[in-house]
Amino acid sequence: MYKRILLPTDGSESAEKAAAHAIELARSAGAELVALYVIDTSSFVSLPETFMWENVRELLAEEGEKALESVKRQARQNNVPVKTLLKEGSPAREIVNTAEDEKADLIVMGTSGRTGLDRFLLGSVSEKVLRAAHTPVMIIK
Repeated sequence: MYKRILLPTDGSESAEKAAAHAIELARSAGAELVALYVIDTSSFVSLPETFMWENVRELLAEEGEKALESVKRQARQNNVPVKTLLKEGSPAREIVNTAEDEKADLIVMGTSGRTGLDRFLLGSVSEKVLRAAHTPVMIIK
Protein backbone atom coordinates (compact mmCIF):
# COMPACT_ATOMS: atom_id res chain seq x y z
CA MET A 1 0.00 0.00 0.00
CA TYR A 2 2.79 2.44 0.89
CA LYS A 3 6.21 2.61 -0.72
CA ARG A 4 7.51 5.82 0.87
CA ILE A 5 6.36 7.53 4.08
CA LEU A 6 7.42 11.07 4.96
CA LEU A 7 7.97 11.76 8.65
CA PRO A 8 8.56 15.43 9.51
CA THR A 9 10.20 15.70 12.92
CA ASP A 10 11.24 18.43 15.30
CA GLY A 11 12.46 16.12 18.05
CA SER A 12 9.47 16.89 20.27
CA GLU A 13 7.45 14.35 22.24
CA SER A 14 4.61 14.50 19.70
CA ALA A 15 7.10 13.95 16.86
CA GLU A 16 8.52 10.92 18.69
CA LYS A 17 5.01 9.45 18.97
CA ALA A 18 4.47 10.05 15.26
CA ALA A 19 7.84 8.40 14.54
CA ALA A 20 6.79 5.24 16.36
CA HIS A 21 3.59 5.07 14.28
CA ALA A 22 5.38 5.83 11.01
CA ILE A 23 8.11 3.26 11.66
CA GLU A 24 5.59 0.54 12.50
CA LEU A 25 3.53 1.40 9.43
CA ALA A 26 6.63 1.40 7.21
CA ARG A 27 7.77 -1.92 8.69
CA SER A 28 4.43 -3.62 8.09
CA ALA A 29 4.09 -2.17 4.56
CA GLY A 30 7.71 -2.77 3.55
CA ALA A 31 8.03 0.97 2.88
CA GLU A 32 10.96 3.36 3.04
CA LEU A 33 10.82 6.10 5.67
CA VAL A 34 11.92 9.62 4.77
CA ALA A 35 12.62 11.66 7.92
CA LEU A 36 12.64 15.43 7.49
CA TYR A 37 13.75 18.23 9.80
CA VAL A 38 13.11 21.81 8.68
CA ILE A 39 15.09 24.70 10.10
CA ASP A 40 12.38 27.34 10.34
CA THR A 41 14.05 30.32 8.67
CA SER A 42 10.71 32.12 8.41
CA SER A 43 10.93 32.81 12.17
CA PHE A 44 14.06 34.89 11.70
CA VAL A 45 12.99 37.17 8.84
CA SER A 46 12.29 40.11 11.13
CA LEU A 47 15.56 39.93 13.07
CA PRO A 48 18.00 42.83 12.70
CA GLU A 49 20.82 42.42 10.21
CA THR A 50 23.36 42.50 13.04
CA PHE A 51 21.83 39.37 14.55
CA MET A 52 24.17 36.38 14.37
CA TRP A 53 21.91 34.20 12.18
CA GLU A 54 24.70 31.74 11.38
CA ASN A 55 25.18 30.90 15.06
CA VAL A 56 21.47 30.24 15.51
CA ARG A 57 21.35 28.28 12.26
CA GLU A 58 24.20 26.06 13.45
CA LEU A 59 22.42 25.37 16.75
CA LEU A 60 19.18 24.54 14.95
CA ALA A 61 21.03 22.32 12.48
CA GLU A 62 22.60 20.42 15.39
CA GLU A 63 19.16 20.02 16.97
CA GLY A 64 17.85 18.78 13.62
CA GLU A 65 20.66 16.26 13.21
CA LYS A 66 19.92 14.88 16.70
CA ALA A 67 16.22 14.51 15.89
CA LEU A 68 17.00 12.81 12.57
CA GLU A 69 19.56 10.52 14.18
CA SER A 70 16.97 9.41 16.73
CA VAL A 71 14.53 8.50 13.95
CA LYS A 72 17.29 6.77 11.98
CA ARG A 73 18.27 4.67 15.00
CA GLN A 74 14.66 3.62 15.69
CA ALA A 75 14.02 2.79 12.04
CA ARG A 76 17.14 0.66 11.73
CA GLN A 77 16.25 -1.21 14.94
CA ASN A 78 13.00 -2.14 13.19
CA ASN A 79 14.68 -3.01 9.87
CA VAL A 80 13.05 -0.07 8.11
CA PRO A 81 15.07 1.63 5.37
CA VAL A 82 15.39 5.32 6.19
CA LYS A 83 16.54 8.44 4.39
CA THR A 84 17.11 11.69 6.31
CA LEU A 85 16.79 15.25 5.02
CA LEU A 86 17.66 18.56 6.68
CA LYS A 87 16.13 21.57 4.94
CA GLU A 88 15.59 25.26 5.60
CA GLY A 89 12.48 27.36 5.06
CA SER A 90 8.88 27.48 6.15
CA PRO A 91 8.16 24.09 7.78
CA ALA A 92 4.70 23.54 6.27
CA ARG A 93 5.85 24.54 2.78
CA GLU A 94 8.98 22.38 2.97
CA ILE A 95 6.98 19.38 4.21
CA VAL A 96 4.48 19.67 1.35
CA ASN A 97 7.24 20.20 -1.24
CA THR A 98 9.31 17.31 0.11
CA ALA A 99 6.30 14.99 0.00
CA GLU A 100 5.94 15.81 -3.69
CA ASP A 101 9.68 15.69 -4.47
CA GLU A 102 10.12 12.34 -2.70
CA LYS A 103 6.89 10.92 -4.12
CA ALA A 104 5.64 10.09 -0.63
CA ASP A 105 2.47 8.02 -0.37
CA LEU A 106 1.74 9.30 3.14
CA ILE A 107 2.85 12.03 5.54
CA VAL A 108 2.85 11.02 9.22
CA MET A 109 3.34 13.87 11.64
CA GLY A 110 2.78 14.80 15.25
CA THR A 111 0.89 17.76 16.58
CA SER A 112 1.32 19.55 19.87
CA GLY A 113 -2.41 20.26 20.06
CA ARG A 114 -2.19 24.03 20.49
CA THR A 115 -5.51 25.70 21.09
CA GLY A 116 -6.87 29.17 21.61
CA LEU A 117 -4.53 32.15 21.42
CA ASP A 118 -1.37 30.06 20.91
CA ARG A 119 -2.86 28.41 17.83
CA PHE A 120 -4.12 31.75 16.52
CA LEU A 121 -0.77 33.49 17.01
CA LEU A 122 1.62 30.67 16.19
CA GLY A 123 -0.44 28.67 13.73
CA SER A 124 -0.33 24.96 13.35
CA VAL A 125 2.19 23.38 11.01
CA SER A 126 0.16 20.17 10.86
CA GLU A 127 -3.00 22.11 9.98
CA LYS A 128 -1.18 24.00 7.21
CA VAL A 129 0.22 20.76 5.83
CA LEU A 130 -3.18 19.09 5.99
CA ARG A 131 -4.73 21.93 3.98
CA ALA A 132 -1.96 22.22 1.38
CA ALA A 133 -0.73 18.67 0.79
CA HIS A 134 -1.79 16.57 -2.17
CA THR A 135 -0.49 13.56 -0.22
CA PRO A 136 -2.62 11.89 2.47
CA VAL A 137 -1.70 13.09 5.97
CA MET A 138 -1.91 11.12 9.22
CA ILE A 139 -1.71 13.35 12.29
CA ILE A 140 -0.73 11.78 15.60
CA LYS A 141 -1.64 13.66 18.77
